[in-house]
Amino acid sequence: MYKRPLIAILVLLLAGSVFAQAYRWVDKDGVVHYSDRPEPGAEQVQLPTTRPSSGPSTPAPTSNFSRRNDVPLAEEQAPFSYQSLSIASPASEQTLWNIEGVLSVSLSLQPGLQSGHRVRVYFDGTPQMVTGTSFQIEGVYRGQHNLQAEVIDQSGKLMIRSDPSRFYVQQNAIGN
Repeated sequence: MYKRPLIAILVLLLAGSVFAQAYRWVDKDGVVHYSDRPEPGAEQVQLPTTRPSSGPSTPAPTSNFSRRNDVPLAEEQAPFSYQSLSIASPASEQTLWNIEGVLSVSLSLQPGLQSGHRVRVYFDGTPQMVTGTSFQIEGVYRGQHNLQAEVIDQSGKLMIRSDPSRFYVQQNAIGN
């Protein structure tokens, strides 16, 4: 009584795996994707047929290189990332005296700034692009100020951000 529905379900499951198609594509970040639906630029992948095995299976031989320009797979799969970014100067909670409106800033970035990546600094909440990890900001006068830095890639994606740093600027008083 239950045999017929069970056999029908089993046949449907096996038939679905026979007609299944798979597609492979690489996105703009170099990540490889697989799907049963075609995407623009996707290539069809032949799926292995499953057969009952009489013994232990042996893994297919693998290559240490991808199909794109002989790039090692480890490099293709591991996207670049920075380990640390901090504001080296001025130090957090430091008081600076008589800087005459010009603040010298130095960032510590590990590893160093990569080609095509840019540094954006937030001085008192206002963003500005700077060149490199050592630069000057003009118009910095008496009071409390906040500084934060971040590195962005060519597409504008945030790579790393420093902790915010607060510092103070003081001027000597002019006697009458």
